[in-house]
Amino acid sequence: MSPVHSNLALLRQRRGFSVAHLASMVGVSRQTIYAMEAGSYVPNTLVALRLSKALSVSVEGLFRLEESTIEPPPAEEAELLAPHPDVEIGQPLQLCRVEGRLVATPPEPGTWSLPSADGVVLEKVRASKRPSRVRVRILDEGRKLDRRVLIAGCDPGASVLARHLQRQGVELVVAYQNSSRSLELLKEGVIHIAGTHIRDDKTGESNLPRIKKMFGEDSVAVISFALWEEGITVAPGNPKGIKGIADLARSDVTIMNREPGAGSRVLLDSLLGQQGIRGEDVHGYGQHACGHLPSAREVQVGKADCCINTSAAARVFGLGFIPLVSKRYDFVVHRKHLELPQMEAVFDTLSRAKVRLELDGLGGYDMTTAGDRLF
Repeated sequence: MSPVHSNLALLRQRRGFSVAHLASMVGVSRQTIYAMEAGSYVPNTLVALRLSKALSVSVEGLFRLEESTIEPPPAEEAELLAPHPDVEIGQPLQLCRVEGRLVATPPEPGTWSLPSADGVVLEKVRASKRPSRVRVRILDEGRKLDRRVLIAGCDPGASVLARHLQRQGVELVVAYQNSSRSLELLKEGVIHIAGTHIRDDKTGESNLPRIKKMFGEDSVAVISFALWEEGITVAPGNPKGIKGIADLARSDVTIMNREPGAGSRVLLDSLLGQQGIRGEDVHGYGQHACGHLPSAREVQVGKADCCINTSAAARVFGLGFIPLVSKRYDFVVHRKHLELPQMEAVFDTLSRAKVRLELDGLGGYDMTTAGDRLF
């Protein structure tokens, strides 16, 4: 094994050079470039100097002795999306660049494996309802963070879109936030896409009244993602015999609420108000879970008898579902971001039949309006 470690592949990719292009610049074959990148061939002085000039880096930056000390990458300051709980030193983060700003969000746990992470926190950060500046150690400097798309929202279906985007070389970083907070983050300019499903009581319209009030119609575009059913998720077999909103006020029924600002909580409050029921009259109203799947999970394990959720979330856990309303889940994007190559890939992928069929097959997603631009 060669005692020389090569950084050539990383530096070439960072400059956006193909193997063939770099080989032509340096005057060697493509096979020679591959061999140098693999560490199986050590270049002579002339080739090393040509590589140094082509990539605008020192020879020492291209090659080093294997036994030399590996210096950790420098720390950078990132903007941690809010709200967030206490963040401990060493906690993993996913990173994305939004208009030159390095933005961080903790990856969502949920599988029996370590989460995908781009960096780790270098200092403890106290819980905050506002974005926080945090020093992070980037684990892989070669990742093109400005080629990613950062979406905030609460729809678990974003994971399906992310899988299909990966096949096009675009990474979707998902920050699980409720609808109200997602729109606030978009207004603050720290995300690319806000996902939202807030129904207006007066008109029955999904999202557009709130969006127009926050942004007007000139600064953002609204693209439909899916129509879904939202209702009461109950335990299998509905052992408490829950039939509608009025049953939530019964003394033997406990709900799992969503956090303030969540579209599901807005719907619950509206429906309770129509029935003349106060929140304090509902057992469990003061407890909440952050997200559709976490709230459904609480029903599955018996911590609550029911929650307001989507039919898709209920199906994931094999729970019962009582439909109440049909709502539209929309993507909101600053118009200046629509022409970003990675953003074009998002909406191109959304229009593909395979994505629509997969989401439709999961149940509860009506994809007939997917990709429709609403304004």
